[in-house]
Amino acid sequence: MTMIREIDYGTSARTSGTPVTLEIDGRSVTVPEGTSVMRAAAEAGIMVPKLCATDHLESFGSCRLCMVEIEGRRGTPASCTTPVAPGMKVATQNDRLARLRKGVMELYISDHPLDCLTCPANGNCELQDMAGTVGLREVRYGFDGANHLKQPKDESNPYFTFDPSKCIVCSRCVRACSEVQGTFALTIDSRGFASMVSPGAGESFMDSECVSCGACVQACPTATLMEKSVIAHGQAEHSVITTCAYCGVGCSFKAEMQGTTVVRMVPHKDGGANEGHSCVKGRFAWGYATHKDRVLHPMVRESTADPWRVVSWEEAIATAARRLKAVQETYGRHAIGGITSSRCTNEEVYVVQKMIRAAFGTNNVDTCARVCHSPTGYGLKQTFGTSAGTQDFRSIDRTDVILVIGANPTDGHPVFGSRMKKRIRAGARLIVADPRRIDLVRSPHVEAAHHLQLRPGSNVALLNAMAHVIVTEGLVDRAFVAERCEADAFARWESFIAEPRNSPEVAERSTGVPAAGIRAAARLYATGGNAAIYYGLGVTEHTQGSTTVMAMANLAMATGNIGRDGVGVNPLRGQNNVQGSCDMGSFPHELPGYRHVSDTAVRTLFEQAWGAPLDPEPGLRIPNMFDAAIGGTFKGLFVQGEDIAQSDPNTAHVTAALGALDCLIVQDLFLNETAAFAHVFFPGTSFLEKDGTFTNAERRINRVRPVIPEKTGKAEWRIVSELATALGYPMHYDTTAQIMDEIARLTPSFAGVSFRRLDEAGSLQWPVTEAAPQGTPIMHADGFMRGRGRFMITEYIATEERPSRDFPLILTTGRILSHYNVGAQTRRTANVAWHPEDILEINAHDAEQRGIRDGDLVSVGSRVGATTLRARISDRMPPGVVYTTFHHPVTGANVVTTDASDWATNCPEYKVTAVQIRLSNQPADRARRHAPIVRVGTAAE
Repeated sequence: MTMIREIDYGTSARTSGTPVTLEIDGRSVTVPEGTSVMRAAAEAGIMVPKLCATDHLESFGSCRLCMVEIEGRRGTPASCTTPVAPGMKVATQNDRLARLRKGVMELYISDHPLDCLTCPANGNCELQDMAGTVGLREVRYGFDGANHLKQPKDESNPYFTFDPSKCIVCSRCVRACSEVQGTFALTIDSRGFASMVSPGAGESFMDSECVSCGACVQACPTATLMEKSVIAHGQAEHSVITTCAYCGVGCSFKAEMQGTTVVRMVPHKDGGANEGHSCVKGRFAWGYATHKDRVLHPMVRESTADPWRVVSWEEAIATAARRLKAVQETYGRHAIGGITSSRCTNEEVYVVQKMIRAAFGTNNVDTCARVCHSPTGYGLKQTFGTSAGTQDFRSIDRTDVILVIGANPTDGHPVFGSRMKKRIRAGARLIVADPRRIDLVRSPHVEAAHHLQLRPGSNVALLNAMAHVIVTEGLVDRAFVAERCEADAFARWESFIAEPRNSPEVAERSTGVPAAGIRAAARLYATGGNAAIYYGLGVTEHTQGSTTVMAMANLAMATGNIGRDGVGVNPLRGQNNVQGSCDMGSFPHELPGYRHVSDTAVRTLFEQAWGAPLDPEPGLRIPNMFDAAIGGTFKGLFVQGEDIAQSDPNTAHVTAALGALDCLIVQDLFLNETAAFAHVFFPGTSFLEKDGTFTNAERRINRVRPVIPEKTGKAEWRIVSELATALGYPMHYDTTAQIMDEIARLTPSFAGVSFRRLDEAGSLQWPVTEAAPQGTPIMHADGFMRGRGRFMITEYIATEERPSRDFPLILTTGRILSHYNVGAQTRRTANVAWHPEDILEINAHDAEQRGIRDGDLVSVGSRVGATTLRARISDRMPPGVVYTTFHHPVTGANVVTTDASDWATNCPEYKVTAVQIRLSNQPADRARRHAPIVRVGTAAE
């Protein structure tokens, strides 16, 4: 447990600069140059009264409460805006200052409701605190005359209210929206006494540009902006620090509690990944953990035609073991396997892959990372020697040129997207390579220098063309290449990439990007200073996903943009523990730590530790499991926390495979689409109940701490251990800390990791070794993990999925801010208010040709299936390309996606599907009739 209220130092820290010594209230204080007097005082334990100041925003100096006296200076300067100076003598307390501050507080209180006892902020209100601090006991001005006390509340947002009658116009919310979030949705309207906070142009919060990140609510010093969950439950009495279970940013939160009830989630300002910021999902959309749809008891059934039967844990585990044994007796040892989850903890994933290898006796284990970031692992390992991104998130603060390709950070990774926007506002240049005009191309105070609007599937051609410019125009950092890279490999690559077929002029034919734009972007990347690449599933989910990752690595090595702050090749992982699930040995050819199962020394290490023989041959990947199931040779599957019937491509093929199984065991929170084919259902635990770790996109290992008791009565790792034991392989742990200790003993990059170390440090970025006991924020600083970097030949091969007369458009897919993955969690929260259904974005030209109007239901048909979506005419998409999300099972976007996949990893090509769009003949209310029913109320709903 931790403190509810952390120390607020008023202004941000300065970590570099000449030390400055001054005197505050007779005490000698030494702080870095540039530190404010307020901050210096707070670090010395002297808290100067304040209202408009807070340490996650730049100083503003509007409230006049933090005035101090400085020897030799006239007046009473604001301590928040006054920097320290050598020899300065400051007085923060005396009779004059007390009198002035009391007068300031009188003015505030004279136009403020005096309802403290019934106010939801009572006990956690800075205005209330400051009134007590300055000793205010009466208000001489009275309460008659003009005031703001009857201003109407804005309750349009499902998660928080805006009560302008309580607003003191400190501008903290406005500044948080601009400085931290970068949305600029709030402003101070009018002047003088008429000044008031306004969302947009006098709109409600729900109708404005507000993205509900919660930064304004967190910044507000009164009850003006207040969570509805706090209004409903009251103030918290204790808190627990844990980690968000949504995207790969890995934000740290304080779960503020009343007993076992979560009152609110507050971003932890010491969180290594988020540093006090959040998005709508992590901040507010945690109510699914207590949703009525959760299954809390194990269930079994003999066949999928039978109803589910609630049973004891003992019977459920025994049934699962019996059915798995029966499959192996009939079809052989390799007829069963399992899929681990990128939403579960490292410890839970580790025990599942251990069960499959040691108890099942097979390497038929794979993970959902197969269908998202497996090309990242392959491509970066081939070039750099390790299957992970190179930087920490702070690194972007030193970046001069940002290349975003196949990613939409403001929607998919919004906390990091906000940090990226902040860096762009500070002067970094931006290149966006994306078929869709994402918000980063142009939004308030942010505009890309280049938008390379390429055709889906042509990433390799574009990157090769950029490399061609760098090579043929003499922009290669030859000193870096000579010192750090394999000479022979570079020579081969340089000869290949310089060929005319890789020129921007040739690439223009396949990418649709003008050659001049490619050349300008390449020159900027090579010569603009520190250059960093950030990418997402728009890179990996292609038939050439691995090739694209290697092409990006080639670019970084050729220009020397690797191994220091501000540069690198950085995958933005989609789910909270994609990195961790891969680290833990979830691929059929690799044991934990990315070591091949055929390596006798490595395999012997695990055999001795686990006390079981291990197969030296790689097992089946997910697509191979499906094919073998349909072929009749694969009959049993354990699925941990993944809805493969909704998330995997070519849904008809997936469901046919699931229907062919004799034993399907699903472990999840809800009866999802996959569970429709299951014979045993193990209820899972939400992140609020888990004890363990997640590893985010920057290799940061974060503690996940239990906030509420396990609603199922049994942790997921215990279920797996008991199932392994029932199968004849004894597996036992007393705590998750023991599991991490075993991981550390067997996995070199985790050698220095333990729960104790994580609790002390807050978080650690692997590798954590004897040589790097505090972790490794920046990879490849002194040399590549493989020794020397290896340039790879990246031939562009066009996808076979191409438009035709019958299917003339290309469908690509992505995510939206308010939802996550297949929507199993966010659809059970008030986030559905923003995105109640998946929408098809279509260019006006393509819509007009088909007689489609905005809001029409349309049929989307491909070579493998069809679905129905509502159309939105949009200029975000170029002619010939349409776009949708995949958050709602009723629309079934993956019904139309094919089973084409990456040549190296079998990662599906979700991003390129040839389709035809026609007006649908379904009733106009089809989407509404199928939309999930969710009560919109407090954040707990």
